[in-house]
Formats: sequence, C-alpha cells, structure tokens
Amino acid sequence: MNLFAGQQWQALFEARALFAKGLGQTVVTSALALLLSLVIGAVIGALGTAPWRIARAVNRTYVDLVQNLPLVTLVAILFFGLPHLGVNVPVFGIGVLCLGVYHGAYIAEVIRAGIQSIHRGQLEAAFSQGFTYVKAMRHIILPQAFQVILPPLTNQAVSLIKNSAVLNMIGAGEMMNVADSWAGQNSYYGPTYLLIWALFFALCFPLAQWARRLEQRAIRARGQEVQAR
Repeated sequence: MNLFAGQQWQALFEARALFAKGLGQTVVTSALALLLSLVIGAVIGALGTAPWRIARAVNRTYVDLVQNLPLVTLVAILFFGLPHLGVNVPVFGIGVLCLGVYHGAYIAEVIRAGIQSIHRGQLEAAFSQGFTYVKAMRHIILPQAFQVILPPLTNQAVSLIKNSAVLNMIGAGEMMNVADSWAGQNSYYGPTYLLIWALFFALCFPLAQWARRLEQRAIRARGQEVQAR
C-alpha cells in the first residue's frame, strides 16, 4: 500500500482541527514547562554558587539525580507514583511538571556556569556595600550573566519542545499523542509523521537560529572586550 497516497493526505487535511489542537497543547505545555524550569534552574543554579556548603550540596544532588535519570522514567514515576501518595494531578499537570523538573536541572547548570563567568570580585564588592547574597545575585550578578546564558537557555527551550513528545506515553494530548492515535486508527502513518516532523521543525528551527545568532553576538562582544583591554 502506498503510504503517501492522495486519499491519505486528504484525510489528514480533513483532520486539521485535531492536529491544530494537538499543536496548541504542545505549545502551552512547553511554555508552562519552560517557565517552571527557569524558576527551578534560577534557584538551583544560584545555590550552586552560594557560599554555603549545604546549598551547593542541594545543587549537586538535584542536578546529578535528574540529569542521570531518563525523562521517560521520570514521567512514569510521577504518573504512576503520585496517585499512590494520594496526590492526584491531571495528565496536563504531570506533563508540565516532568518537563519543568527535568530541564530545570540542565538550566541550573547553565545559570551556574553563567554566574561563575562573572568575576568573583563583583560579588565581594556587593557584600562590602551591604548586599545580601540574594540581592547581589538579583541586582548585580544575574543581569550581567544573562547575556552569557541566553544562547544555551534558548537551546534548552528547543530541547524541551522536542522532549514534549515523550508525554505521548501518558496520553497528554500533545501533537505526538494526537498523531499516534489518529495514524493508528487510520493506518495513515507516512503523511501523519511527516506533518509532525514539519510542525516540530517549525517550532524549533527559529529558536535554534536565534540561539546561534545570540551565541555569535556574545562571541563578538567578548572579542571586543578583549581588544579594549
């Protein structure tokens, strides 16, 4: 049977509303998960550069635990484990939580590296002016580190969108779940997965290009700083 027969594409076109809904679900899930991962990453990343040993231990424990755990197992643990603890979270919430927690560990490392790229003397100068560690991070260190961490943060956003496909295993309603369900019912696999590839590409490619431009801009800025010195 021809996987790319005209009637398959026609059927796919007629189901466009269904796929649009799946696309919307992917975008919303990814956006909320990215927001959660940024919050987690900022807190855990800052702990990794804190002067207190216990704070750094929290950073290493969280990052090492999550980064060495496949995302699919984290999804399974939370999806099947939380109900046993009496915690009932909607599938949508599980998806946001899993992606946010998982990518929060990677963003924490990005932010930690960005903070450490700022000369230690600036933090010491902030302490001498009466700043607390939190205020020094908020007003002095993080604003400067932002330009350094923005390109890898954008790459993490791309990875998060792609990893949203893993939520298909719990029926989260995102576009990979819609594609699997629809293609399974109709046996129209070829056009379906070409469409999903195109949709993921449309979401991820602009972000990847933006990250590349940001990285090139940061490299030029550092080169100008070196020449100025």
